[in-house]
Amino acid sequence: MAKEELIQFEGLVTEILPDARYRVQLDAGHEIVAYTAGKMKKNRIKTLAGDRVTIEMSPYDLEKGRLIFRHKDERPGGAGGPPRGTPPRGQFRRR
Repeated sequence: MAKEELIQFEGLVTEILPDARYRVQLDAGHEIVAYTAGKMKKNRIKTLAGDRVTIEMSPYDLEKGRLIFRHKDERPGGAGGPPRGTPPRGQFRRR
């Protein structure tokens, strides 16, 4: 059982600060400073300004939080298809 329950919020990264910290505008309207969680550092998940994120905060300090999840972009035409520079399938035939 956890010593304290953590609160989760969603927000938008507005600014990248030094030392792997971010300024995040929460959906509730508050602005906080968040740092990257260890699993995100371990898996090399990069976060940029404008990304939607999930923040975990302690109920004792509502000015700081831990960035635990970066939501995937829902933009059309993003990562569909093969990577650039690869020839289309069927162009070269094996003999």
